[in-house]
Amino acid sequence: MDIKAERELIIRELQEVEDISLLKAIKAVLHYGMKNEGRISIEQYNHELLEAEKEIDSGDFTTHEELKSQMKQW
Repeated sequence: MDIKAERELIIRELQEVEDISLLKAIKAVLHYGMKNEGRISIEQYNHELLEAEKEIDSGDFTTHEELKSQMKQW
């Protein structure tokens, strides 16, 4: 299958996806693959740090103790 046909097939399949988590995961993989071997610019790195700090400030994180407790339930 050539690249154009493969791309069209993926687009058709994506149009059927209803799971936002799956779409976000696919988007992340695409962005990773389209960058220079996974490298990001300093600007992007700083942006991601700021976003992570916002998540921490809003309490959107898991502590080490919470994670250990969750792992025991696996």
